Amino acid sequence: MTNLKNIYFTIAAIFFVSIANAQISKAEIRATGLTCSMCSNAINKQLKSMPEVVNVETDLNTNTFTITLKEDNNLTPKIFKDKVEKAGFFVGTLFITANADAISGANYIKVNTVDAKSNEIRFQVLDKGFVTQKEFKKLTKTFKNVATYAINNEDDFHIKVLN
Repeated sequence: MTNLKNIYFTIAAIFFVSIANAQISKAEIRATGLTCSMCSNAINKQLKSMPEVVNVETDLNTNTFTITLKEDNNLTPKIFKDKVEKAGFFVGTLFITANADAISGANYIKVNTVDAKSNEIRFQVLDKGFVTQKEFKKLTKTFKNVATYAINNEDDFHIKVLN
């Protein structure tokens, strides 16, 4: 009986670890506050310093950074925000492409009811620090009935699923 309990415990642990593993494959950040190519260089350098990063593409016309990540990473949106802020700038928008199972955990709160049509989904993070201040004020009014949105917990991510 004890062996059977150990087997169930092991299976449950593997299941929960695999759900907790976000498996983000791509992140698209539009940064704000940039005035020159040296500014984008600072963000680029911060993003490339992460061992999970395979490639960073920069569009200087839109101040957008597209980050391709290694498989089986366990990153959260917070790391991207932290890296941009460490470079001295802010996130204006953050879009993430990830495994659909990744957002089934308690840390990802869907604000819309779009069902994923594939195993990989794209979503936007809508919390403070992941959108502009002006956009955040609008969203606060829009989501006034979502109790967790007003709390502003940095470990919870309110997301809008796009596909």
